Amino acid sequence: MLRRFVLMLGGLLAAMSISMADAAEYPAPKTAVWEAKDFRFHTGETLPAVKLAYTTIGEPTGQPVLILHGTAGSAANMLTPAFAGALFGPGQPLDATKYFIILPDALGAGKSTKPSDGMRATFPRYNYDDMVLAQYRLVTEHLGIKRLRLVMGNSMGGMHAWIWGTTYPGMMDALVPMASQPTEMSSRNWMMRRMMIDAIRNDPEWKGGDYTTQPRGIQVANVFYGIATNGGTLAYQQQAPTREAADKLLDGRLAAPFPADANDFLYQWDSSRDYNPAPRLERMKAALLVINSADDERNPPETGLMDAALKRVAGARYHLIPASAETRGHGTTGMAKFYVRELEALLRDAPRGGM
Repeated sequence: MLRRFVLMLGGLLAAMSISMADAAEYPAPKTAVWEAKDFRFHTGETLPAVKLAYTTIGEPTGQPVLILHGTAGSAANMLTPAFAGALFGPGQPLDATKYFIILPDALGAGKSTKPSDGMRATFPRYNYDDMVLAQYRLVTEHLGIKRLRLVMGNSMGGMHAWIWGTTYPGMMDALVPMASQPTEMSSRNWMMRRMMIDAIRNDPEWKGGDYTTQPRGIQVANVFYGIATNGGTLAYQQQAPTREAADKLLDGRLAAPFPADANDFLYQWDSSRDYNPAPRLERMKAALLVINSADDERNPPETGLMDAALKRVAGARYHLIPASAETRGHGTTGMAKFYVRELEALLRDAPRGGM
């Protein structure tokens, strides 16, 4: 009995140690807002000033790292135990005592300028190029950074990372796009996005963007899209192995509060409409590590699109996370435990450019 107790205690302590290591502490995040003056959109429209909110971790003397969040999110989405807790702590790949971590709220999201600030549906119809331009101006004009050690992004942030690599190829040493592809928005990914966009625009309660209460159809559209394109097949089967369990899971999601603004939400998803860095892939100079999951519903590897694209980028590394009950489909890359070693190797090997 004593031996069994000792073994159990040892196992418990080991599990606690692993858990603590996975969610290590890091310096407290700092938030700020900067205004980019005379911001010109790709449409030719301009705004006198655009607010760009951002969060930083670590000191400006550290090696600068830019990390980009997904659609309808904010910098806060990247500060989870599964991501930040596995990357930003002492001895971890992006140890914030060595790196200066910059997490912007994308244009149109978080505390950055967005349609719900007052312009509603008259806000310029921005796209991913505009969003990356806003990030570039924040980094270069406000923070005074001439070169980044790393640009890393997840989902929409991954697509933004591809744009960074093809639009500003000399701006970073290393590039890590995750849960994304460097190819035209198409197939199920776009069809499902358009269904959400149309669900809002065709809702009589939207009133051309001048609603007084949030259109009710947005909640159903958002839950439908989330289940269809995120979560992982094996994980869902484990969570909802019966109809009763599936109903309970769905009812919980439909009943959850939906605090987003319909105009903001519409613009955020519509901004991906003309995404396509493919024609400029040969321009990339940064050391490239692509991280995707084999069960990613929005970026299925079986199309071969990624394999074909990476043949055009010299020295590209591709880490495809195998599907399992632990993975979460498109959401898998929010868990850094699946690629800590690969990120460490990239940062060890990537040549350093002039700072």
